[in-house]
Amino acid sequence: MLTSEPVQPVARTAEASAASQPATRWYAALTRGQWAAASVVGILAIIGAATIVVQLTRWFLGLGFMQDFLATYPGETPLPEGAPVGLPAWLGWQHFFNVFLIVLIIRSGLQVRTERRPAAYWTPRWSKGGQGKISLNLWFHQSLDILWLVNGVIFVVLLFATGQWMRVVPTSWEIIPNAVSAGLQYLSLDWPLENGWVNYNSLQVLAYFATIFIAAPLAAVTGVRMSGLWPKNAPALNRSYPVEWARAVHFPVMLYFVAFIVVHVTLVFLTGALRNLNHMYAAQDAEGWLGFWIFVASLVVIAAAWIAARPSVLAPIAAVFGKVGR
Repeated sequence: MLTSEPVQPVARTAEASAASQPATRWYAALTRGQWAAASVVGILAIIGAATIVVQLTRWFLGLGFMQDFLATYPGETPLPEGAPVGLPAWLGWQHFFNVFLIVLIIRSGLQVRTERRPAAYWTPRWSKGGQGKISLNLWFHQSLDILWLVNGVIFVVLLFATGQWMRVVPTSWEIIPNAVSAGLQYLSLDWPLENGWVNYNSLQVLAYFATIFIAAPLAAVTGVRMSGLWPKNAPALNRSYPVEWARAVHFPVMLYFVAFIVVHVTLVFLTGALRNLNHMYAAQDAEGWLGFWIFVASLVVIAAAWIAARPSVLAPIAAVFGKVGR
C-alpha cells in the first residue's frame, strides 16, 4: 500500500508541474543533432553577414570622395619630433608580466563572481574578531591586482622616461580621421600597412591609449573601492563614492580587457606573426623565430600558473601573509 498509492498523485503532480512551468527551456529539449544544425546555421549567418559588411565597405571606399579621404588620411599620424624608433627590451618584459597578471586576474575575478561556497578563507594577521575575512579566491584576486598596479606604475614611469609615450598618446587631432580610415581599411580586409617597429596606425594608438590611461585606471579605482583596503568607517567618503558605482563599472571594464586581448592577439597573428612577436618579445625588427619561441614559453608559464592557482597551492602562500582557514 505504501508503495503503490502515492504513484498517481506523484504522476499528477509531475504533469501539473510540467504543464504549469514554462521554466522548461526550449533549448533543453534540443537534441545533439539539432544543436549541431543550429550551430552550423549560426556560423553560416555570421560568415554571410561579415561578407556583406566587407563588400559594402569596399564599395564605399571605392567612391571618389572616399578615395580622396584615404589619400588625405591614410590611417597613420606622424609621430612628434624625436620619437624613439623600435621597442626596447624592458617593454617586452613588461608585456609578459602584464599578460601573465591580467589573465590570472580575469580568471580569479570570474571565480570570485561565481563562487558560492569558498574552499577556504583568508584573514589578515592583525584582524580582531575575524574582521577583514575574505575568501581565498578574493585574496588571490586582490593580491594579483596589487602586483598588476605595481607593474603598471613601473610601465608608465618607463614609458615617459624613455619617450615611448609618444607612440601611444595622441598628439594631434588628425588621429581621429586617420583612425576612422584605419578602421574602414580593416573592415574592407585591405588592411593598413603594419610597421609597429616605427609607428602604430591611428586606431592602434587610440586603443593602446584607452587601455593604458582609461581602462586600467578605471579597473584600479573601482577594484580598490570593492576591496578590503577601502575604509569602512568613512560614511561621507562612502556616500560620495558608492560601492554600487564601482561594481557597475568594474565588470564592464573586465569585458573590455577580454575583448581587447582577443582582437589584439588576432591581429598580431594575421598581420605578420613572426615580425610582430619579435617586436613584442625579442626587441628586434626581424622575421626570425626568436620572438615566437619566447611567446610560446610565456604561454607555458601562464598555463602552469593557471593550473596551479588552486586552494591547495594558494593556501600555503596566503598563510605567509595572514591566517587561512576553512
